[in-house]
Amino acid sequence: MTDNKVVFERITFDPQIMGGRACIRGMRITVSLVLSLVADGMDVNEILEAYPYLEAEDIKASLLYAAFLASEQVRPFSGSAA
Repeated sequence: MTDNKVVFERITFDPQIMGGRACIRGMRITVSLVLSLVADGMDVNEILEAYPYLEAEDIKASLLYAAFLASEQVRPFSGSAA
């Protein structure tokens, strides 16, 4: 099992970088960009070739961060609007 604390250290938030969006290690590479590249079918080696300042662990961290966010439980609001 992966230690999320260590993995998530690669995910940074800084209001001065990309408007505070989730980025990789303080760079101007957003987690959403990495996820989009994976979703578009690029493999790890292709991403690393296109973005040589990234590391394989950055891609893994992005995927684990997305999985963490997707595991959020959403509960329907059952209160009345009175």
